[in-house]
Amino acid sequence: MHHLHFNHLALVVAAVAIWLLGALWYSPVLFAKPWIAIIGRKEGEKPKGLVTGMIGSLIGDLILAFVLAHIIGWSGADSFGWGAFVGFIVWLGFVVGPLFPQSIYEGRPFKYFAINAGYWLISLVGVGGMLAVWH
Repeated sequence: MHHLHFNHLALVVAAVAIWLLGALWYSPVLFAKPWIAIIGRKEGEKPKGLVTGMIGSLIGDLILAFVLAHIIGWSGADSFGWGAFVGFIVWLGFVVGPLFPQSIYEGRPFKYFAINAGYWLISLVGVGGMLAVWH
């Protein structure tokens, strides 16, 4: 295995894209209402630590983009389709694998799993494709 070199701008853009998708995904435009109802927060209530959470999300998204870029590089994916496929495989193994049983253990409805897993599916497939092309 060899050391990979990355386009740092691509990693930052990928992380910001995931972060912005999360802001949209969990907004009133898409899934805020059912997600808030499931987690038991009152609608319109500001969560504690919102700014810290948003900063933490961006840092986590940078880490995710960095790791996904490694997996894409090691796989040899060099087209949007192959990068998206790698993103899908990563989603299936590292998001669905642990998140689905966790949702069951927590007694959450399937909708909770679908909202959260759907966000990561779109994120990993889209960013996987982007990183494979823009390396």
